[in-house]
Amino acid sequence: MLRAVLALFALLTLAACGAEPVWAPDEKIAAARYVHDEPPSVTLFTVINNRSDAGAHSGLMINGSERIMFDPAGTWNHPRIPERNDVHYGITPRIVNFYIDYHARETFRVVEQTIPVSAGVAELIAQRAKAYGAVPKAQCAKSISFILKDVPGFESIPQTWYPNKVMDAFAKLPGVTGRTIYDEDADKNHGVLLVQAAENPL
Repeated sequence: MLRAVLALFALLTLAACGAEPVWAPDEKIAAARYVHDEPPSVTLFTVINNRSDAGAHSGLMINGSERIMFDPAGTWNHPRIPERNDVHYGITPRIVNFYIDYHARETFRVVEQTIPVSAGVAELIAQRAKAYGAVPKAQCAKSISFILKDVPGFESIPQTWYPNKVMDAFAKLPGVTGRTIYDEDADKNHGVLLVQAAENPL
Protein backbone atom coordinates (compact mmCIF):
# COMPACT_ATOMS: atom_id res chain seq x y z
CA MET A 1 0.00 0.00 0.00
CA LEU A 2 2.81 2.40 0.93
CA ARG A 3 4.55 1.65 -2.35
CA ALA A 4 1.39 2.47 -4.30
CA VAL A 5 0.96 5.76 -2.43
CA LEU A 6 4.59 6.70 -3.09
CA ALA A 7 4.23 5.84 -6.76
CA LEU A 8 1.11 8.01 -7.04
CA PHE A 9 2.88 10.87 -5.25
CA ALA A 10 5.82 10.62 -7.63
CA LEU A 11 3.48 10.67 -10.64
CA LEU A 12 1.65 13.76 -9.36
CA THR A 13 4.95 15.47 -8.61
CA LEU A 14 6.20 14.85 -12.14
CA ALA A 15 2.94 16.14 -13.58
CA ALA A 16 3.21 19.30 -11.48
CA CYS A 17 6.76 19.91 -12.71
CA GLY A 18 5.91 19.47 -16.36
CA ALA A 19 6.09 22.38 -18.78
CA GLU A 20 3.55 23.07 -21.49
CA PRO A 21 5.26 22.87 -24.91
CA VAL A 22 4.38 25.55 -27.47
CA TRP A 23 5.54 25.40 -31.08
CA ALA A 24 4.55 28.14 -33.52
CA PRO A 25 4.74 27.15 -37.22
CA ASP A 26 7.71 28.14 -39.38
CA GLU A 27 5.77 30.69 -41.42
CA LYS A 28 4.77 32.65 -38.29
CA ILE A 29 8.33 32.62 -36.99
CA ALA A 30 9.64 33.90 -40.33
CA ALA A 31 6.96 36.58 -40.60
CA ALA A 32 7.64 37.89 -37.09
CA ARG A 33 11.43 38.07 -37.43
CA TYR A 34 12.75 41.41 -36.22
CA VAL A 35 16.32 42.67 -36.61
CA HIS A 36 17.19 45.49 -34.23
CA ASP A 37 19.53 48.21 -35.47
CA GLU A 38 21.68 48.36 -32.32
CA PRO A 39 24.85 46.25 -31.74
CA PRO A 40 24.51 42.71 -30.34
CA SER A 41 23.59 42.59 -26.67
CA VAL A 42 21.99 40.52 -23.94
CA THR A 43 19.42 42.01 -21.55
CA LEU A 44 18.37 40.44 -18.26
CA PHE A 45 14.98 41.40 -16.83
CA THR A 46 14.36 40.70 -13.15
CA VAL A 47 10.92 41.17 -11.61
CA ILE A 48 11.17 42.02 -7.90
CA ASN A 49 8.47 42.11 -5.24
CA ASN A 50 8.23 45.66 -3.88
CA ARG A 51 7.21 44.47 -0.42
CA SER A 52 9.69 41.68 0.21
CA ASP A 53 12.43 42.53 -2.34
CA ALA A 54 12.34 38.86 -3.36
CA GLY A 55 12.99 38.02 -6.98
CA ALA A 56 9.80 36.83 -8.66
CA HIS A 57 10.84 36.21 -12.26
CA SER A 58 13.71 36.37 -14.77
CA GLY A 59 13.62 36.92 -18.52
CA LEU A 60 16.40 37.19 -21.08
CA MET A 61 16.34 39.23 -24.30
CA ILE A 62 18.98 38.39 -26.91
CA ASN A 63 19.75 40.86 -29.68
CA GLY A 64 21.75 39.06 -32.37
CA SER A 65 20.91 38.24 -35.95
CA GLU A 66 17.33 38.76 -34.74
CA ARG A 67 15.90 39.90 -31.41
CA ILE A 68 14.15 37.29 -29.31
CA MET A 69 12.87 37.04 -25.74
CA PHE A 70 13.45 33.97 -23.60
CA ASP A 71 10.72 34.19 -20.95
CA PRO A 72 11.07 30.87 -19.10
CA ALA A 73 7.97 29.67 -17.25
CA GLY A 74 6.48 33.12 -17.75
CA THR A 75 2.84 34.13 -18.10
CA TRP A 76 3.55 36.95 -20.55
CA ASN A 77 2.47 36.58 -24.15
CA HIS A 78 1.30 38.68 -27.07
CA PRO A 79 -1.37 37.45 -29.49
CA ARG A 80 0.69 38.54 -32.50
CA ILE A 81 4.06 37.30 -31.26
CA PRO A 82 4.83 33.63 -32.01
CA GLU A 83 6.38 31.45 -29.33
CA ARG A 84 8.37 28.26 -29.30
CA ASN A 85 8.86 26.79 -25.84
CA ASP A 86 9.28 30.08 -23.95
CA VAL A 87 11.20 31.77 -26.79
CA HIS A 88 9.22 34.68 -28.25
CA TYR A 89 10.04 36.08 -31.69
CA GLY A 90 9.60 39.55 -33.20
CA ILE A 91 10.68 41.59 -30.19
CA THR A 92 10.27 45.14 -31.47
CA PRO A 93 10.73 48.17 -29.18
CA ARG A 94 6.97 48.31 -28.68
CA ILE A 95 6.91 44.67 -27.61
CA VAL A 96 9.75 45.29 -25.15
CA ASN A 97 7.70 48.09 -23.61
CA PHE A 98 4.70 45.80 -23.42
CA TYR A 99 6.80 43.13 -21.71
CA ILE A 100 8.03 45.60 -19.11
CA ASP A 101 4.60 47.15 -18.56
CA TYR A 102 3.09 43.70 -18.11
CA HIS A 103 5.44 42.94 -15.21
CA ALA A 104 5.90 46.35 -13.55
CA ARG A 105 2.96 47.30 -11.35
CA GLU A 106 2.18 48.48 -7.82
CA THR A 107 3.52 45.31 -6.23
CA PHE A 108 6.47 44.62 -8.55
CA ARG A 109 9.33 46.55 -10.15
CA VAL A 110 11.50 45.50 -13.08
CA VAL A 111 15.28 45.72 -13.18
CA GLU A 112 16.68 45.86 -16.72
CA GLN A 113 20.39 45.10 -17.24
CA THR A 114 22.04 45.16 -20.67
CA ILE A 115 25.54 44.11 -21.67
CA PRO A 116 27.07 44.39 -25.16
CA VAL A 117 28.41 41.14 -26.59
CA SER A 118 29.95 39.90 -29.80
CA ALA A 119 27.72 38.61 -32.58
CA GLY A 120 29.05 35.11 -31.91
CA VAL A 121 28.19 35.21 -28.22
CA ALA A 122 24.70 36.54 -28.96
CA GLU A 123 24.09 33.68 -31.40
CA LEU A 124 25.42 31.11 -28.94
CA ILE A 125 23.06 32.30 -26.19
CA ALA A 126 20.15 32.48 -28.63
CA GLN A 127 20.75 28.92 -29.81
CA ARG A 128 20.96 27.67 -26.24
CA ALA A 129 17.68 29.39 -25.39
CA LYS A 130 15.97 27.90 -28.44
CA ALA A 131 17.27 24.43 -27.60
CA TYR A 132 16.41 24.51 -23.90
CA GLY A 133 12.77 23.51 -24.26
CA ALA A 134 9.68 24.50 -22.30
CA VAL A 135 10.62 25.49 -18.75
CA PRO A 136 8.70 24.18 -15.69
CA LYS A 137 7.24 26.66 -13.22
CA ALA A 138 9.64 28.29 -10.75
CA GLN A 139 12.69 27.43 -12.88
CA CYS A 140 13.16 30.75 -14.71
CA ALA A 141 16.45 31.69 -13.03
CA LYS A 142 17.64 28.09 -13.12
CA SER A 143 17.16 27.88 -16.89
CA ILE A 144 18.77 31.28 -17.59
CA SER A 145 21.80 30.57 -15.41
CA PHE A 146 22.16 27.21 -17.16
CA ILE A 147 22.01 28.80 -20.61
CA LEU A 148 24.69 31.34 -19.65
CA LYS A 149 26.90 28.65 -18.12
CA ASP A 150 30.42 28.67 -19.64
CA VAL A 151 29.48 31.30 -22.26
CA PRO A 152 32.49 33.59 -22.80
CA GLY A 153 32.08 36.64 -20.57
CA PHE A 154 29.38 35.05 -18.41
CA GLU A 155 31.45 32.48 -16.50
CA SER A 156 30.80 34.30 -13.21
CA ILE A 157 27.03 33.78 -13.38
CA PRO A 158 26.20 31.15 -10.72
CA GLN A 159 23.95 28.17 -11.24
CA THR A 160 20.95 29.15 -9.11
CA TRP A 161 17.19 28.98 -8.69
CA TYR A 162 17.00 32.59 -7.45
CA PRO A 163 16.40 35.55 -9.80
CA ASN A 164 18.12 38.04 -7.48
CA LYS A 165 21.34 36.00 -7.47
CA VAL A 166 21.45 36.05 -11.27
CA MET A 167 20.72 39.79 -11.22
CA ASP A 168 23.46 40.53 -8.66
CA ALA A 169 26.04 38.55 -10.63
CA PHE A 170 24.93 40.19 -13.90
CA ALA A 171 25.47 43.62 -12.33
CA LYS A 172 29.15 42.81 -11.82
CA LEU A 173 29.83 42.02 -15.49
CA PRO A 174 32.11 44.55 -17.21
CA GLY A 175 30.20 47.05 -19.35
CA VAL A 176 26.72 46.31 -18.02
CA THR A 177 24.21 49.16 -17.82
CA GLY A 178 20.88 49.09 -16.04
CA ARG A 179 17.75 50.82 -14.91
CA THR A 180 14.83 50.08 -12.58
CA ILE A 181 11.26 50.55 -13.77
CA TYR A 182 8.42 51.30 -11.34
CA ASP A 183 4.73 51.45 -12.24
CA GLU A 184 1.75 52.28 -10.06
CA ASP A 185 -0.69 50.25 -12.17
CA ALA A 186 -2.94 47.94 -10.17
CA ASP A 187 -2.25 44.21 -10.24
CA LYS A 188 -5.53 43.64 -12.10
CA ASN A 189 -4.05 45.59 -15.05
CA HIS A 190 -2.58 42.28 -16.32
CA GLY A 191 -5.77 41.33 -18.13
CA VAL A 192 -6.30 44.83 -19.52
CA LEU A 193 -2.86 44.78 -21.12
CA LEU A 194 -3.56 41.50 -22.85
CA VAL A 195 -6.84 42.81 -24.26
CA GLN A 196 -5.16 45.99 -25.50
CA ALA A 197 -2.43 43.95 -27.16
CA ALA A 198 -5.02 41.92 -29.01
CA GLU A 199 -6.84 45.02 -30.22
CA ASN A 200 -3.92 47.25 -31.19
CA PRO A 201 -1.50 46.72 -34.08
CA LEU A 202 2.22 46.26 -33.37
